[in-house]
Amino acid sequence: MGVKILWYGHACFRITAQDGTTIVTDPYDESVPYKAPEGPAHIVTVSHEHFDHNAVGRVKGNPEVVRGVGEWTIRGIHIRGISSFHDPKGGKERGRNTIFKYVVDGITLAHLGDLGHTLTAEQLRPLEDVQVLMIPVGGFYTIGPKEAKEVVQGLSGVRVVIPMHYRTELVKDWPIRPVQEFLEAVDLTVREFKGEAELTAQNLPKEREVWILPHA
Repeated sequence: MGVKILWYGHACFRITAQDGTTIVTDPYDESVPYKAPEGPAHIVTVSHEHFDHNAVGRVKGNPEVVRGVGEWTIRGIHIRGISSFHDPKGGKERGRNTIFKYVVDGITLAHLGDLGHTLTAEQLRPLEDVQVLMIPVGGFYTIGPKEAKEVVQGLSGVRVVIPMHYRTELVKDWPIRPVQEFLEAVDLTVREFKGEAELTAQNLPKEREVWILPHA
């Protein structure tokens, strides 16, 4: 048994600890054509207050909602919110964004939300021990392939890179790019999954890999 990671689509994941504690990240509202998050959750993190990231009412189970900068320990999971911006102009175009770092069963994960810029030294410091990185790669609203590559290269501890917030067949009219452009930019080993991914602190890849999860 390990930590399970399921991608619903866009920036919404379900992370399940070995004891069944469940985190949902950035749930979207009904206007986003991916499937709604299923089942109850204990924790929901919201990177910023846009409709495609903050629909906490769609998540069942009366979860504890975590927003903004700070530190929390909920059901044994340590969470840290780190300040960042949704655009390269210090939030002038799209406002603030929170990067969330989670420690789950000995694995350190980070969800970058709608990050709109490469990371400063101050933002990189608390992320140095991150092993699993959920990163937007589609551009337009967030960083694109080139900036995403720079962010990945700046985090030497990362073993698993999980792209998100890119164009799929369900959002083909959105002005974001497909994941292929990021894969070509980073030139890393790519593993494609048929469903959710599972990993433990002991079986993380020795060399950095990109994991492509299907949307649920």
